[in-house]
Amino acid sequence: MKAKIHPTWYPEARVHCACGNVFTTGSTLKEIGVEVCSACHPLFTGQQKFLDTAGRVDKFNQRLAAADKKRAEASERKRQKAQAAAAEA
Repeated sequence: MKAKIHPTWYPEARVHCACGNVFTTGSTLKEIGVEVCSACHPLFTGQQKFLDTAGRVDKFNQRLAAADKKRAEASERKRQKAQAAAAEA
C-alpha cells in the first residue's frame, strides 16, 4: 500500500449545530458546522419546522415572476406584430 495517502483521522471531532447543540464524533475534519442535527430535526423532535435557510422558496417565486413577465412581454410583442401585419394587408 502507498504511504501517506489517507487523510488525518480525528476521533474527537466536534460538531456544532445551528441550534446550539455540540457533540463529538470521528471525522477527517476537526470542526464541523451543520444546520440541522438530531436535536432539532423534525423527524426526531416530532415538531414541524420549516428549513428554508437558503431562501429557496423566495428564489423560486422570483424566477417564476420573471418567467411570467417575459411570457407577457413576448405575447404583447406578438400581438403588436400581428396588428402591424393586419394593418399592412
